Amino acid sequence: MIDKNYLKVLKELGFEEIILDRPILNQKSSNQIDKIEELNKIYEEIKTCTKCDLHKNRTNPVLGEGNVNAKIMFIGEAPGEEEDKQGRPFVGRAGKLLTKCIENAGHRREEVYIANINKCRPPNNRTPTIEEQEACIPFLLRQIEIINPKVLCLLGATAYRGIFKKEAKIIKERGSVLEFKDKKVYITYHPAYVLRNPKEEETFCQDIKNVFRLAGE
Repeated sequence: MIDKNYLKVLKELGFEEIILDRPILNQKSSNQIDKIEELNKIYEEIKTCTKCDLHKNRTNPVLGEGNVNAKIMFIGEAPGEEEDKQGRPFVGRAGKLLTKCIENAGHRREEVYIANINKCRPPNNRTPTIEEQEACIPFLLRQIEIINPKVLCLLGATAYRGIFKKEAKIIKERGSVLEFKDKKVYITYHPAYVLRNPKEEETFCQDIKNVFRLAGE
């Protein structure tokens, strides 16, 4: 029997479905529970955060979701309309493309962790400002520290700016492998860009395969 408090925390973090390949209760480590509890603390903080004006129009803040022991963390820029409604990252059209490419690489979305620089949706899905990113980045840095992935995959130029504090031409930087706080960082397009430029889908999916190879998966 699965602990009810454990399931409650998972639900609050945005999980709607839990796929069990094998019993987890006897396998889950205290480390895993500690990570979930620490992430839940961040979630409680962002629900009442007013550090920037983005909180004024949010429906739901979006912390992130996925495997708390993931070797790979995908990082986008901010929630969109569908993410704001559901309180989950990458669940709209861009998210479906990301999921498709993860599956094409022979893996499942549930194996990785997915988050954004900003936790609240900007009006009309505009790009977050530098000030808005700076207000929110401490939450993401704590997530990275808790999950401790081997590889960060930055999705798009805005995610790049949030992490490295400088602008980038993503067409030039795509495919680059950098370092951030002893993590390998792979740079690729945001899937929303790929939806606007379908000819880049094959390249994007190949990048996702490269990310898994970089993580030794």
